[in-house]
Amino acid sequence: MTSTPGSAVPTGATMSPRSAVQRFTRAQRWVHRAVALLMGVCLLTAAMLYFGPFAVAVGRRHLIATIHLYAGLALPVPVLAGLLSGAFRTDLRLLNRFDAADWEWIRRKDRRQGRVPIGKFNPGQKVNAAFVGGAILVMVGTGVVLGWPNPWPLQYRQGATFVHDWLAAAIVVMTAGHIVFALRDPEARLGLRTGFVSLDWARREHPSWAARHGSPARPPHSQTATPGPDPAGEGTQEIPNNRRERAWPRSAE
Repeated sequence: MTSTPGSAVPTGATMSPRSAVQRFTRAQRWVHRAVALLMGVCLLTAAMLYFGPFAVAVGRRHLIATIHLYAGLALPVPVLAGLLSGAFRTDLRLLNRFDAADWEWIRRKDRRQGRVPIGKFNPGQKVNAAFVGGAILVMVGTGVVLGWPNPWPLQYRQGATFVHDWLAAAIVVMTAGHIVFALRDPEARLGLRTGFVSLDWARREHPSWAARHGSPARPPHSQTATPGPDPAGEGTQEIPNNRRERAWPRSAE
């Protein structure tokens, strides 16, 4: 069993329910998955349209262009649907604010040692979210001009082409970086997959958030032992370890 940089949990290890903290609800996770899927379709179809060898190998240019157009137009839909979730709206407010701890986190080399009081999202995640949100709006706007060019003057179409192409290149770079960071932190991926992370990870990566919301989560329908003080002094109840994380029922909004 090996560990991966960025995570205190060995790769392939299971998490004890009594050490788990809920990080994302089902609605929050599905918004992320839907946006990721649509963005992936846009990038893949863009490569088929833009690069000659791909275009020749795939063919069906009109079909690929149609899929690209409507996948792009659908990008805001998961975010708009997510606004029905109170937890998602709360996350948007958190992502929209930089505070003193965020600037300190950027300056510090020991930023991932739990010594900077970072909240639920670190500055990198906030910048990424702002970039993605802004990029979606710009790509949809320029995509409308390119998809239905007739009503627009020539200079608008030329400007839309320039912005769309260069912003697409920036999105490719951002997406590659996002994937690299995700691969280095399997527990962050676990949080997006199941909604839960370990309390140790939360205290190390997001200590301020862990202090406010770090009461270990108990999966519904699990059997608990007789309540008693935790040996580590956290005041938690003992929960048998025979229930694995993957068997937990998904949280409802």
